[in-house]
Amino acid sequence: MNRILVVDDDQGMRDYIEIMLSREGYDVKTAPGGKEALTLCRKRTFDLLITDLKMSGMDGIDLLKSLKDISPETITILITGYASGETALAAMKEGAYDYLEKNFEPDDLKNLVRDALCNKEASKEDAQFIKDVEDSVSFGKMTGKSKGMLKVYSLIRRMADTSANVLILGESGTGKELIARAIHENSSRNNGPFVVINCGGIPENLLESELFGYMKGSFTGAYADKAGLFEIAHGGTIFLDEIGELSPFLQVKLLRVVQEKTFMRVGGGRDINVDVRIISATNQNLEKLVKTGDFREDLFYRLNVIPVRVPPLRERKEDIPLLVDYFMEKYSREYSKEIKKISPYAMALLVEYPFPGNVRELENIIERSVALETTNIILPENLEISVAGDPELPSGDDLMISEDGVDMNEEVVKFEITLIKKALQKTGGSKTKAAKFLNISLDSLRYRLDKLGLTQKE
Repeated sequence: MNRILVVDDDQGMRDYIEIMLSREGYDVKTAPGGKEALTLCRKRTFDLLITDLKMSGMDGIDLLKSLKDISPETITILITGYASGETALAAMKEGAYDYLEKNFEPDDLKNLVRDALCNKEASKEDAQFIKDVEDSVSFGKMTGKSKGMLKVYSLIRRMADTSANVLILGESGTGKELIARAIHENSSRNNGPFVVINCGGIPENLLESELFGYMKGSFTGAYADKAGLFEIAHGGTIFLDEIGELSPFLQVKLLRVVQEKTFMRVGGGRDINVDVRIISATNQNLEKLVKTGDFREDLFYRLNVIPVRVPPLRERKEDIPLLVDYFMEKYSREYSKEIKKISPYAMALLVEYPFPGNVRELENIIERSVALETTNIILPENLEISVAGDPELPSGDDLMISEDGVDMNEEVVKFEITLIKKALQKTGGSKTKAAKFLNISLDSLRYRLDKLGLTQKE
């Protein structure tokens, strides 16, 4: 049973919260002020502290600061009748989980308490998961605890040390190269080279000489013999990214390498034998390309001995907090920052965002946020997230645009305000129900209300 301490110099408010949360199954204690609260915290450990911000004697933020030394693992929620952006920022700088206005609805507090306690348990589980993965097997820089990623990890363990060719399938930015590296590093070939080439970024004539090498004089500029990437990868692994971009001519040449482990340099007349494991990757539907005749069927089956499907980030949202922590630590070191936390509002926005650019886009967002942040916590205003993460907008077929044009940002804000107001009207003013109606989190709704200046109006 979770232990909660409620601190407020208003006995009526203390009793109200105690009764409400006790009925939810929590072990609730109360204190009339900060000093009494600290005395209780020295005698026993509380999972969660709910405290009024403005109290006689020691206020909520001072209590929060003092509690860090006594019980740093205790989560804190502030309740205030003087809500402001400055108050929230000051509280969260000191480590508060979140805050509520004093005219909160019962469901708002219940949901926030549940989320805070669940977040505390999830943080423990995430830390243990990362430790377990690091202790058992190296997956390079891959991070994730979702079922989809655990399946990928399991598949890597089982097939890494075979000689079978692998085809990695997934959208751009999902980390296909990281998976290829993990396969190589966990194989008996890990002492050999790992060679990477993007088949979609090099013209056909240059790609052929890059892959297979060339002989002196075979074309203008070939002043000396040059080994190709397949020769360089001998005894190791070659990773062919964007394999679906290969021309029909190069597909034929690659098929020979796959089948016979032999090829000739451009302009050469001697077969060269290689021992290379081939890992390919694509964000295209190769089976569809086979049906249309744009990709050879025999080559497809030769490359697709073991398929690895990488789930997009929108299908493994539980991995987002882990990835955020990883990138936050990485770029804090790189930019010499002391950023240790991301606000719940900001995290809620990230979890809701569909990430069309997947993990690569998330990394860019966090890097930019760390670079721009001037405090020790990432705040929502420093997240550059596309409006694609907001509720779906109408098609706009009926929208009239004058010859003078239209302010798109202003129109989007107007629509968001209208949508939120209608949701609150439909739910009788309940923020919790409105958030569910809009398919966003309560944190995200409160952030939007603050951002749009609706907090005091509703």
